[in-house]
Amino acid sequence: MAPIKAALLGFGTVGQGVYEALKTHKEQLQAVLGQEVVIEGILVKDGSKKREVDDHVLITTDFNEILNIEGLEVVFEAIVGEEPGFTYLSRALEKGCHVITANKVMFARYGRTLLDKAETLKRFVGFEATTAGGTPIIRSISQLLQVNEIHTVEAILNGTSNYILTNMREKGLPFHEVLKSAQELGYAEADPASDIEGYDAFYKLMILSELSFGETPKWEDVERKGITDVTAEQISVFKDWGYKVKHLARIRRDSDQFISSVKPVLVDADHPLYGVEDVQNAIMVDTSLAGKVTIQGAGAGKLPTASAMVEDLTYVLQPQSLVRKKNSATIAEEVSSEDTNTTLIGEYVVIGSSVGFHGTDEVEILKQEVEGDLVYLLVECQVSTALLLEENPDLVVYEVAGKVRKTEGRAEQKDSLLKKVINL
Repeated sequence: MAPIKAALLGFGTVGQGVYEALKTHKEQLQAVLGQEVVIEGILVKDGSKKREVDDHVLITTDFNEILNIEGLEVVFEAIVGEEPGFTYLSRALEKGCHVITANKVMFARYGRTLLDKAETLKRFVGFEATTAGGTPIIRSISQLLQVNEIHTVEAILNGTSNYILTNMREKGLPFHEVLKSAQELGYAEADPASDIEGYDAFYKLMILSELSFGETPKWEDVERKGITDVTAEQISVFKDWGYKVKHLARIRRDSDQFISSVKPVLVDADHPLYGVEDVQNAIMVDTSLAGKVTIQGAGAGKLPTASAMVEDLTYVLQPQSLVRKKNSATIAEEVSSEDTNTTLIGEYVVIGSSVGFHGTDEVEILKQEVEGDLVYLLVECQVSTALLLEENPDLVVYEVAGKVRKTEGRAEQKDSLLKKVINL
């Protein structure tokens, strides 16, 4: 039987990983698919560089030569940035190829366009590798969407940030020292901004939003904050209180709008993502029937990402659908039917000067500690009050994840909520 012909766009870390995985797992793939998978062409930037590939493989800088490979069925894309990846995959679909991508930036922007085009052309777009490397988040959510409605998504989507926060806590080291270690180990790039400022997690969250809700919020409406302002002193106090700082990507539907963010928050031992450490990624989805489902695994690296792309290949060539569009109107209708008179109450840690710091009405102090010239307060207050606190440039505010609850209007507000914090 003739082999399945495939091509690679990009031959960096991920591209090489895919090539190696197809070679080392040749027999396993053939057993699943009934045919051998062979890379026939590789698109590169520098055609003069020597590559360790089979002699028959076409190495080219011209994408047209890739498309002209006779009998080409699958295109793997591992290029950085929105272009030319989007154009290449669009043309590959039009040529009749299935496409599999690891390009999160491109897919966050153009994923729905590619999926719609693939549906029209009866082709397949695999994008498991765009979100969490070897962790099967996309397929898992797709399976949940067969019956369940997804209400919320919370995830640790960047292994670099998670590694830094883990080691700051466990070793008591400052941010810059752990970042340097991450770079030496290959977990962080020379320019780590995409990871530590939350852009990488943001793109992945937009992909998960499209998958879970059938659409994404306006990008400018998503709160995005990195981890560069998290200090070793803060982490030490939080640790004593039983909390860990996690860089969480979160999204949920609230009536006709999204509530979404990528930022450092606090989690306690009851939170599903509390134990996710180092470079691991994880996602928790809260669903209508299955409840809270958590998936954890390797978030990045050559072989985990290659694994995701090769696993996508098996779905491409088998008679099943990986993704279906979600009717987000159903969720919006369910949420909007809730009692609109409820008030959201949450827990927050507020850090400010120990002299002249003022709280607000309707704030209950649960715990406090003074470290140097700063006071750390664990408070309970309305979400709207917390938003006002966050706007104060003299304060640092951390949300405690999973502690938001509803009360019926103002009826449950007690005298204890009227405490003030003056001149601690």
